[in-house]
Parts: sequence; structure tokens; C-alpha cells
Amino acid sequence: MTVSYTLKVAEARFGGFSSLLLRWRGSIYKLLYKEFLLFIALYAMLSMAYRLLLTQEQRHVYAQVARYCNRSADLIPLSFVLGFYVTLVVNRWWSQYTSIPLPDQLMCVISASVHGVDQRGRLLRRTLIRYANLASVLVLRSVSTRVLKRFPTMEHVVDAGFMSQEERKKFESLKSDFNKYWIPCVWFTNLAAQARRDGRIHDDIAFCLLLEELNKYRAKCSMLFHYDWISIPLVYTQVVTIAVYSFFALSLIGRQFVEPEAGAAKEPLEPGQKPAPALGDLDMYVPLTTLLQFFFYAGWLKVAEQIINPFGEDDDDFETNQLIDRNLQVSLLSVDDMYQNLPPMEKDPYWDEEQPQPPYTVATAAETLRPSFLGSTFNLRMSDDPEQSLQVEASPGSARPSPAAQTPLLSRFLGAGAPSPAISLRNFGRVRGAPRTPHLLRVRTEEGADPEAAGCIEEEAMELGEEALGH
Repeated sequence: MTVSYTLKVAEARFGGFSSLLLRWRGSIYKLLYKEFLLFIALYAMLSMAYRLLLTQEQRHVYAQVARYCNRSADLIPLSFVLGFYVTLVVNRWWSQYTSIPLPDQLMCVISASVHGVDQRGRLLRRTLIRYANLASVLVLRSVSTRVLKRFPTMEHVVDAGFMSQEERKKFESLKSDFNKYWIPCVWFTNLAAQARRDGRIHDDIAFCLLLEELNKYRAKCSMLFHYDWISIPLVYTQVVTIAVYSFFALSLIGRQFVEPEAGAAKEPLEPGQKPAPALGDLDMYVPLTTLLQFFFYAGWLKVAEQIINPFGEDDDDFETNQLIDRNLQVSLLSVDDMYQNLPPMEKDPYWDEEQPQPPYTVATAAETLRPSFLGSTFNLRMSDDPEQSLQVEASPGSARPSPAAQTPLLSRFLGAGAPSPAISLRNFGRVRGAPRTPHLLRVRTEEGADPEAAGCIEEEAMELGEEALGH
């Protein structure tokens, strides 16, 4: 079954992931240990052959080959090729899981749309949902080895109760060169249309909703089949595999310990000075960094190998047989036993409370002390100057400010005659002391008011504003 460790990583703590490293089932050690041991054995064989079997001249030639292989291995863009491939495989893996047909939405629509408490109504609902489950079983038999081993023949499907003998005869009589998982969906639509004619489905809206949910269900079956049909291009898989194997084939030779090259140009020795030994790489009998590199890159390739087809029998492959059992059980329960089987309605405990507050346990009581989140700007500190909160309206007679008003600094350089309202309003807040003019300079002329009086009021307000600016 699928290895789940979600509860182990529910909280981030010291050494949280370290405890997961000791697991064997579903681990990278189980996937990689054979290749890892083979790599170590080949490396040890080459190392012993270099140290014990080769002559000095042969060691010199071997050292040149090793240095060439080490430089050549760095030319392979392994991180880029392998990383992009694994990302593509992981996205495909999750998309395949979301394409597994689940009858939850369809069974709710059947229970709400197909009516009748008699045997006929019950038979209709159970038959409709059984056809939907039959379609998923047929498509999963085509893509999953676990399901095929469970239902190797159509007789096993009949014995499991997903199909009757008459339905099997009808199914096998329909000749087609392609997969026939879609036939139960057609039976579903015909039976739903018959239920609509018989009045078991009361209106066309419910009938259309039922068919829409069936089409969504059938689309997932079709997508699952096409994921199995259309794989990631083989050339890409071959490129990644060749890149990984070539890299470590070169590393087997290139990462071996070899004697350092004799320096061509040496510093002259002083009288009585002994020649210094040639410096080279540290003689590591166990190539730790090379083994770690093999563990990471080859493990990455093994991850892609495991999840590229999640319908097999690996530890982390999908539990398709359990999904079939779950879908059949909950779907029949929803359309049969739960049909119009409602608990009595009653007032909830918060009927008379304006602000209901569910209780907390002692372990979660500290959460009640935290203030509720109201938005990130609620903690913004505003200026204490009351003049910054004053409301100011634009000048009268123009719904939209002029370009000069929008750019007051530019209007000064252009020699604008009258000061713009934007300049006046901006400088107006800089006056020390109590303001001498109203803060709202816009004069509203109501219907029936004297225009001349309004003009005088406006001129007086403007004079007071200019006087304030002069101070």
C-alpha cells in the first residue's frame, strides 16, 4: 500500500526529517541499493587493478585516461537534463491521480434527481451508479496491473457484481477494435432518458445536470486511458538514461586516485635542500563525494522510474483496488440507504446567540488569546498630525483636473499665470497655526441661489487663501 508519513511531518521540529531516513519501505535505499552496490564493486575493482596490477608505465597511461574522463564527465549537463525530466514526470504523476474517476459528485446528483421509494426507483438509482463504477473498473483493468490481476477476465467482473450475465452478453456482442470502457456510460444515458420519460426525473434541468456529471466522470475515464496510451516520448527517457549512465561510467575511471603528474618546471634547489614530494589529490580509498553524487543523481532517476507509471505494484503506486472498493461502497450507500433518509431538523446550540463561539479544549485554549486577523493595513501607523486627515476637494467648475493642476512643478517652469488649485491646496496645509480659510474651497451653487452672491463668496475665499499662502 502507499507509504504515508504525513502525520510525522505535521510539525516542523528539530530532526523532523531525520526520523524518516530510517524507513525501508518506500525509501530510496530500497530502490537504489542494487545499483549502488554495483557501482562500489566496479570502483573497487578498478582501484585495486591500478594499485596492484599495473606497471609504472601503464599507471602513467591510466592516469592520462582518468584525467580525460574526469574532464569529460563535467561536460554532460546532467543537472539540467535530469531535473527537467523529473519535473515533467512528477507533474504527469499528479495529473494521472486527479484523473482517476470518483463517483462522489455523480452519486449526489443521482440521489437528488432520480426519485421513487419503491423497488423501481431503488433499482434505477443502484443500476445507474453501478454502470458508473463498471466504467471505472473497465478502464482501470486497462491501465493498472493490480486491477487486472484482480479481474483477469470479464467473468471475474461478473462474479464481483459489477456486471450481470445479460450485460456481459450485450457487452461482448458489440464488436469494436478499441477499448469498450465507454459502453456502460452509454447504458447510463439511455437508462437516465428512460427514467425522465417515466417521470422518475421530474424536470429537464435535473436531467441535464445528471448528464453533465456523467460526462465529467466519463472524461476522467478517457483521460486516464489516454495517459496510459500516450507516454512521455521515448527519446527523452533514453536521453536522460544515457546521460546518467555515461556520467557515472566516466566517473568510475575519472574519479580514481592517480599519482600526481611530475612537474615540468621545478624551482632550483639550494645546496643541501631535498626535493619536495609532488603534491596531488588525497588518496581516498572510499570516494565519499563520488558516492554521494551517485546517490543523488541515480536516486533522482529512480524516482522518475518509479512514478512514471503509478499504476504498477511499487510501494508508492496508486491503491487502485482499494479505490474500487471505496467507490462502490460509498456510491451504493448514498443512492440507496441514504435516499430520503434524513435526520430530524432541530435548533442548533447557537440559535439565540449573536456571536456563536464553539468551545476549545485545554490543549487549544491558548488560541483564543490571539486577535483575529483584520487585514495587513490595520497595523499601519498613521501620522499624528490632524491636518493630514483633512478632506480637500478639487476646484469648482472642472470635474477633471487640468494638466497644469496635475503637474504643478512643471506649470511653474512654463510660466502659468494663475496658481493651480493643486499648488494652493498642497501649500495650504503648511500654514502654521489655525487655518484662516475653509478647508473645502469648492462652492456649491444650489438651485435658486444668486449667481453673483456665489461669485462674491468664491472670490473672498480665494483672497483669504492667497493671504494665507503669503504668510
